[in-house]
Amino acid sequence: MHFRNFSTTLTTEGSLQELAPTNVSTREACLLRFSSHQFVLIPVLYCVIFILGLVGNSMVLTALCRQRSPKTVANVYIFNLAVADLLALITLPFWAASYANGYSWVFGSMMCKFSGSVLCLTMFASIFFITCLSVNRYQAIVHPFQCQQGTLERAFIATFTVWALATLTSLPTFCWREVNYIDELGVNACIMAYPSENYATWSAATALMKNLLGFLFPMAIILGCYICIRVHLNKAQGFAKSVRVRDRVLKLVAAVVVAFLICWLPFHVLTFLDALSWMEVISRCHLTSVIDAVLPFGLSMGFANSCINPLLYYFVGRQFRDKLQHLFKLSLSQFSSGRETLSSSKTNSLKTAGSPKEADPGGDTERPLTHPLWVP
Repeated sequence: MHFRNFSTTLTTEGSLQELAPTNVSTREACLLRFSSHQFVLIPVLYCVIFILGLVGNSMVLTALCRQRSPKTVANVYIFNLAVADLLALITLPFWAASYANGYSWVFGSMMCKFSGSVLCLTMFASIFFITCLSVNRYQAIVHPFQCQQGTLERAFIATFTVWALATLTSLPTFCWREVNYIDELGVNACIMAYPSENYATWSAATALMKNLLGFLFPMAIILGCYICIRVHLNKAQGFAKSVRVRDRVLKLVAAVVVAFLICWLPFHVLTFLDALSWMEVISRCHLTSVIDAVLPFGLSMGFANSCINPLLYYFVGRQFRDKLQHLFKLSLSQFSSGRETLSSSKTNSLKTAGSPKEADPGGDTERPLTHPLWVP
């Protein structure tokens, strides 16, 4: 979250710095305007997304961890995609509380850095892993024999690379995300506190980086993969059974790609418009106000992708659905057998306690086996 065209004092090493409007002198000074609806709707949306996403992605990880069949490259990437979704989800309660309190951040500077960095990291990690899934489908369908050599090893190397790249892209957020007092709002907000002398430049650069690395470049690779796959499948219709088997996985990956596109496209369009406003291509106050008011809702749509993916795995991925149903039935059977065992144990104990005691030849009765020997 960052704010445009406002005059505020930032305390940095004991000195006060004017953040704006000195760095936007050529722009029309606009007042901060926020939609009052976002302080009510967004916390509710975040809480719903948090609950649904937490349950769904936890079930995905449980199903993949308890899978007895050999690991596949697709499952490795889906596992990490679910981890990325969970990491994003655990920060939502903090952002929900911030919105509910009118952008007031009460969780400290380190949690501000952590929450902002995790959101940035997981956004990049998600699209990178979806790109890996698409490339894997391209290799498995178009070049199946080349794909069989060192498959899992390459998948783990790709996984490490993805997390490393996502971490690098989140470094600007970790460096500049701070808790600072906003005069216009009268609160301490978790904002991107770029250097005051080139605040607009930093804001535009990071926004464009999100567009390019977090959307345009990966989507270009994904579309290229699917065009090649479609051309290959049109030529390979003679291998009907093989194509159908591979096409099931392809449909799942395609559904994940489409869901990501639908959920994150509004955010990236608004982010691009935001960059244009920082570059003064868009300078009218009513346009910048609309961007600022709508951008939080675009981000909410992006977060919704984290709870949509598990639904896609269930309804589109047959193997995952079968595995989840098997785990559910197994849990029910274990619960039922546990209750039956407990019930039979209680019944046997009652029968033992209620049975008549046999007298020994000396006329003394045996001490009950359930009675502790050290009790008089």
